[in-house]
Amino acid sequence: MYCEACGAKIDEGQNFCRGCGKAVGAPAAPSRPPVSRVAAHLRVLAVLWIAGGVLLLVPGFFLLSLSHWRFPAEVPIDVQGFLHPLMSSFAWIMLVGAAACLVAAWGMLERAPWARIFAIVLGAISLVEVPFGTALGIYTLWVLLPESSEAEYREVAAA
Repeated sequence: MYCEACGAKIDEGQNFCRGCGKAVGAPAAPSRPPVSRVAAHLRVLAVLWIAGGVLLLVPGFFLLSLSHWRFPAEVPIDVQGFLHPLMSSFAWIMLVGAAACLVAAWGMLERAPWARIFAIVLGAISLVEVPFGTALGIYTLWVLLPESSEAEYREVAAA
């Protein structure tokens, strides 16, 4: 008979291995079940999406409030007529983007089945938002896009 831990020969009636000291016939120490890659990164990913949403929310509200202010008299009327709708449009785009980020984060924290695909789409879109959005998009795609991630996410969502 040989030791399960180190492979040393064990004589009949011997209670402990001479090589490593492991008890002969003792059950192996209980080990934690392996954590999937998606489960290990999902909470961090959700927190980063919350941070991304806040980073869009703050300037969105600021730009929205700024778009309702009066410009100084030196600014021509035709420029004012162009800047007010432009700033409002950018503000609403930022606010909708922030809402999408927060919904994706909430879905991942709740382990909703639709959140994986939604986060992948947002991750691909956010790649153009240098530098934070690019890093978040790459991390999101690295965690959720591989084929094995779909099965892992389903297991996490079912638990």
